[in-house]
Amino acid sequence: MPKPVVAAVNGAAAGIGLSLALACDLVVAAESAYFLLAFVNIGLVPDGGSSLLVPTRVGFARAAEMAMLGERIAAGQALEWGMINRVWPDGEFAARAEELLIRLADGPTRAHAGIKRQLNNWLYQRMGEQLEFEAKIQQEMGASGDFAEGVRAFTEKRPPRFTGA
Repeated sequence: MPKPVVAAVNGAAAGIGLSLALACDLVVAAESAYFLLAFVNIGLVPDGGSSLLVPTRVGFARAAEMAMLGERIAAGQALEWGMINRVWPDGEFAARAEELLIRLADGPTRAHAGIKRQLNNWLYQRMGEQLEFEAKIQQEMGASGDFAEGVRAFTEKRPPRFTGA
């Protein structure tokens, strides 16, 4: 898509929601928003492009931490890490996001399209290959005992007892 795409996160961007947000060109968030790679919490691996999108934004060390620990990242921390572009107070969020959208819509749209093509060409040349690899690993994890336990624990609102099965 040649137009800039903005994710305006006002709440949780978790699991595949995080993938969708990071697939956007710009990500803005309300102060109360948070970001979470929750897959590991039910015995799965990141998918939806997260294994490419997250390290591209925050680097390998932080991506590994997010993927392996499954902890919430507050909007302010996400901004510090370079995961997102802007954080605004909750009360100003809607108006500030709208201002940004108007600025982009009134800007040089052909230049925006060229910028997207340049950045995406460099960063995401192997995205199709990575998505296929994610799907393969996710299928393996979906057949595991740990995934079954993770889902049971989630529905029973208790901590999972993973065994490596």
